[in-house]
Amino acid sequence: MRNVSKVSSEILALSKEERLLELSVLILHLTASHPMHARQIYVRQLETINLICWVAAPEPCGSNKTITIVNFCKETIWPGMTGSDNFSGDVLSPGESTVHTAPVGWSGRIWARTGCNFDKNGNGNCQTGGCGTNINCTIPGSPPATIAEFTLGEPDFYDVSLVDGFNLPVTVKAVNGTGNCSIAGCDGDLRKKCPSQLASKQGDKVIACRSACDVFNTDEYCCRGTYGNPATCLSSNYSSIFKQVCPAAYSFAHDDPSITTCSGADFIVTFCGLRNQTECSYHGKTVACNESKTCKVIPQGWLALMLPLFCFGFCCFIDFY
Repeated sequence: MRNVSKVSSEILALSKEERLLELSVLILHLTASHPMHARQIYVRQLETINLICWVAAPEPCGSNKTITIVNFCKETIWPGMTGSDNFSGDVLSPGESTVHTAPVGWSGRIWARTGCNFDKNGNGNCQTGGCGTNINCTIPGSPPATIAEFTLGEPDFYDVSLVDGFNLPVTVKAVNGTGNCSIAGCDGDLRKKCPSQLASKQGDKVIACRSACDVFNTDEYCCRGTYGNPATCLSSNYSSIFKQVCPAAYSFAHDDPSITTCSGADFIVTFCGLRNQTECSYHGKTVACNESKTCKVIPQGWLALMLPLFCFGFCCFIDFY
């Protein structure tokens, strides 16, 4: 039997992927050991649990940020992200989530594509938010689309923008941060109150609400030319309607008070959620969490299966003694 303390020091020098592989071998060795006194089993399991928790722990503060994307809509969505090397497109059925990391200094946007028809090779088109004909986005999504925007640093800046129009409600929640850290975004459905001139329809159904800039393409609505500064780029009748439905979202190009800041936080981007609800990420599984409980991220893959087994053994031996 290898000494657990020695194994811990050896694993410290390994990469994250190598740590997980080494730990899986260690767990198999422990579970295959010869029968021993219950207290010895308890000690070994406790040491292993501590090691699991250490390996599965998040990266130190100031390195990567975790961004959880949650789909609470009744329809499947295809999230897109720009500015990320490790994620550019995905599919989320109702009640699913996905987790990604972004380094400090990352600047990018996240949005949902809707009504997509991608084939097995990832080729196809979307009714809203499309970024070409591939499931992976290398360019921003086409308007109209509700956009979550981030510039990560110290502090982090984030907002939800309706400047490119609206296709789904989106909220951004900062988790375990310091500072203002208020919830940004819109949990109202602007499609239900979209002015007829801005409505984007599929048959008789309004599937999105375009921006006045996208529809009319004037300097005044697009905040360009002589209207390209905060003194002259003002709210219009159309952006005022957007603001009434989505008071915590960015409704026009210089709506700067809608930008939110926070330090040291991870983020949850929720489509079709409520601004005051609590979401828990189960890494691609159904998401649900009681308001009174603290959300915890469940370990991925085999850790999610192995950890309950060790915890079960841990509780049994406590009861035994």
